[in-house]
Amino acid sequence: MRPSLGSTIRCMAHTTFPPLYISHGSPMTSLEASAAKTAWEHLAQRLANSAAKPTAVLVISAHTLKREPVLLAADHHEAVHDFSGFPEELYALRYPAPGAPALAQRVAGLIQSAGLPVHTLAEGGMDHGIWTPLRTLFPLGDVPVLPLGWPPHWSPSQLFALGQALAPLVDEGVLIIGSGAITHNLRLWAGGHGDVDAPEFPESAAFRTWMVERSAAADWPALLDYRRQAPHAAYMHPTDEHLLPFFVAAGAAGSNPVGQRLHESVTWGHLGMDLYAFGPQGLQLQPL
Repeated sequence: MRPSLGSTIRCMAHTTFPPLYISHGSPMTSLEASAAKTAWEHLAQRLANSAAKPTAVLVISAHTLKREPVLLAADHHEAVHDFSGFPEELYALRYPAPGAPALAQRVAGLIQSAGLPVHTLAEGGMDHGIWTPLRTLFPLGDVPVLPLGWPPHWSPSQLFALGQALAPLVDEGVLIIGSGAITHNLRLWAGGHGDVDAPEFPESAAFRTWMVERSAAADWPALLDYRRQAPHAAYMHPTDEHLLPFFVAAGAAGSNPVGQRLHESVTWGHLGMDLYAFGPQGLQLQPL
């Protein structure tokens, strides 16, 4: 039997969790049923069945962008409604969660030791790329959260190196999540191309297939050069801030950053909702 997400593997009395990449989609995922929401609910059950909760969740979201890495080290966080034009019931959602200022100091030291810049601010707030999945994964809001803002002008290789600097945290019980979207061309959605249940665009299918195949093979020379090598890369990511957290999460898996897709689905024919786990521990997990 394959283990649940929180493995019985232990180090320093902590349960370890493989780094994840979650396609967070629209904030309406918090309210509406979908294949991705069901996968998150199954993931939440696995986390609940773990030997222990994560000591904290470190999240790299496509919506917390900075000129250099910045840790939001407040004692407490609230959900930020960083969007417009949605139903009023979405703006009524709240997700208060404790912060992780002590962990921020540990993370800052790891990043600095890797020769990378980092800043720490005693500020809080979680964009929808953070609180939308966390409301499902940890509905009690009782796991400390540490957002890590990051520079979208950094290359996949630079962000992979940032993830590698974070790798020791896995053995300390920290769940590392990159939050974005495996395909993300909102120009198609804004242009009225397809509806929520539309068949998948062939370009989206080709890109997602390439990503899952290269991830399973741990072909990082190709993945880090995805902009040139992946089919329809620029079409699926006119700007790539929603894919780049993938590389931070992968780097955090350490010496064997093989990727295992745990869930795959698409909305609007082109917005991919795939979810990945990285490292040997992730390979042991059953699909969601």
